[in-house]
Amino acid sequence: MEDFEYKALLFDFYGNMLTEGQRTAFEEHVIEDLTVSEIAQNREVSRQAASDLLKRTERILKDYEAKLHLVEKFLNIRQRTEGIDKIARERGEDDILALTREILEEL
Repeated sequence: MEDFEYKALLFDFYGNMLTEGQRTAFEEHVIEDLTVSEIAQNREVSRQAASDLLKRTERILKDYEAKLHLVEKFLNIRQRTEGIDKIARERGEDDILALTREILEEL
């Protein structure tokens, strides 16, 4: 999994547990793809301050994941459901295939 996708998942699962400033900065960097310099300029802080904020926020998100494992569980469920989907396609099990497709769409 790419670093971007992992950070986006961390943000999806735990972003609401961040402060407003942390949430906004991380969203700007990871989701909106703003550079550290652009974030620093928007916040009227030094580039180092913006970089420190992003590093600290990422560490906080990873700490949540280390304790709760929600992203890990999500990825496991997605992988297993994709496996079931593949088997259902190979066997022509339309009812199972429909169910796995529903699950994958909800994930």
